[in-house]
Amino acid sequence: MNTLLQTAIVAAQKAGNVLKQGFGTKFSITSKSQIHDLVTEYDHKSEAIIIETLKSAFPKHQILTEESGYHASDGDITWIIDPLDGTVNFAHGIPFFCVSIAAVNSDGIVCGVIYAPMTNELFTAEIQKGAFLNGQKCTVTHQQSLLNGFLVTGFPYSVKENPQHCIEHFSHFIGMGLPIRRLGSAALDLAYVAAGRFDGFWEVALQPWDMAAGTLLVREAGGIVIDYAGKELNILNASSIIAGNADIAQALHHEIISLNSVIENR
Repeated sequence: MNTLLQTAIVAAQKAGNVLKQGFGTKFSITSKSQIHDLVTEYDHKSEAIIIETLKSAFPKHQILTEESGYHASDGDITWIIDPLDGTVNFAHGIPFFCVSIAAVNSDGIVCGVIYAPMTNELFTAEIQKGAFLNGQKCTVTHQQSLLNGFLVTGFPYSVKENPQHCIEHFSHFIGMGLPIRRLGSAALDLAYVAAGRFDGFWEVALQPWDMAAGTLLVREAGGIVIDYAGKELNILNASSIIAGNADIAQALHHEIISLNSVIENR
């Protein structure tokens, strides 16, 4: 295990412990740009701990984080951080949320950590070294048939504007009779795909901090991660995303492209 991953694990567990202590207590909650796009004081507390831990070990590294944005420096590593993915769940007393941390260089994602403090599940990945859950190797499922698949998805805060036909996509897959879950944390959705708990995942308008660590987890667990155009993600930009084993991801991509064509030619 390299120093980057070791430090990310320490930072994630420190932050996760603070979130666990704050869960179910009274705390301040405010809204950001969209309705239900919440931020709590624990988002900020978690972020501060992560930044302090990373900067202490790597003072020249750059940081991109959900709450305070871009912290520029002259290092060749950028840390992409979601200090509390699943804030709406956390704010409403639902114990499904996590800390997500990834290190990225000019070649791509180097390592990633997703820590779910309420279940004490630590998902880790290093480039070309595999994905792990609490030290046990992870592998995506081998399900070949989308009709037999078990899927997970999410919606953007702007869902009422129906970006990229996300409402029709959900309706389409439900109409196929597929079991679909919407759990409220894209980072954990990706971690669960990597761990073989779901066959596939799709969502529109994710931000880098939502998907950086999870993308590496899925890839290192033997899966693929693409955007709606079927291309590899630029992890530093907002993007649509499809993830799963190769068969399920390609089937999801085919269904989405075909449905979009029908919708746009009505």
